[in-house]
Amino acid sequence: MSALLFPGQGSQVVGMGSEFYKKFDLVKDIFHLADKKLNFSISKIILEGPETELQLTKNTQPAILTVSYSIFKVLEEIYKFNFSRFNYFAGHSLGEYSALVCADALNFEDALYLLHERGKAMQNAVPLGKGSMIAVLGLNIEDIKDLIKQKDDINGVCEIANDNANGQVIISGEINTVETFSKILKEKKIKSIPLKVSAPFHCSLMKPAAVHMEKKITNTEFKKPSYQIITNVTADIENDPTRIKKLLVNQIFSTVKWRESLLKMFNLGAKNFVEIGPGKALSGMVKRTLKNVNSFSINTIADIESLNDEFKR
Repeated sequence: MSALLFPGQGSQVVGMGSEFYKKFDLVKDIFHLADKKLNFSISKIILEGPETELQLTKNTQPAILTVSYSIFKVLEEIYKFNFSRFNYFAGHSLGEYSALVCADALNFEDALYLLHERGKAMQNAVPLGKGSMIAVLGLNIEDIKDLIKQKDDINGVCEIANDNANGQVIISGEINTVETFSKILKEKKIKSIPLKVSAPFHCSLMKPAAVHMEKKITNTEFKKPSYQIITNVTADIENDPTRIKKLLVNQIFSTVKWRESLLKMFNLGAKNFVEIGPGKALSGMVKRTLKNVNSFSINTIADIESLNDEFKR
């Protein structure tokens, strides 16, 4: 059994997908379709930057979708990749939209619009400089939950945003509160790293963004996916379109249960995990969390050609 994974924010880099864009007219068409739908040149931002523009959440989200979807279509239409061998599709945060598009549950253009609006809503939910996120390394999620609960002197929002992998948990919240929590971790000799983000994602401070997006998501047509979708909020299979819509709204302010999602797919029998899109972050999380599995990352043409024959048939 196999699973297909789609990356989220943080994987973006100027020039991502450029090799595919230069070689395949199919990809040029997808990039130009994205430009037309968004009414600005997202393709120029993806291919040329500047980096400051690509890093804006409202641009990052549709940009990563465009690249991930392009690589998927190249695999499907040019290389005749046999996706029927894949039992599960999952995406990290915005990557869940990529998974839904590639699983035929959501139209690519609709997903572009939703992610552009989602990015703006998430950015606008909290004033710049008022929120913060940190990565906590080497500690499991239950220990982190206990530390947050034990500290009565932590006032304000300090929540688990992402349970990414064994020993890699992301905290999100108000800047002063997260800084206080960082000091507590330092006292206990627990390593934490501040993240370069423009807003505190996946915590209760994002509820205004969820309210803003609820009607937009509800009014968008979703179909039953052609593949089993593992969602971030439940870390379980969700194939009902109405339920998926609700979970996409909740996902904005809820913990991304990525480690749990990987374990769910593994426990259901998945032994091969293929990441499609920019970067190799998800492949790294697979290796940190699961043993005795195969993990591949596809973001270049060479990656496709070097894939095990098992996936080419």
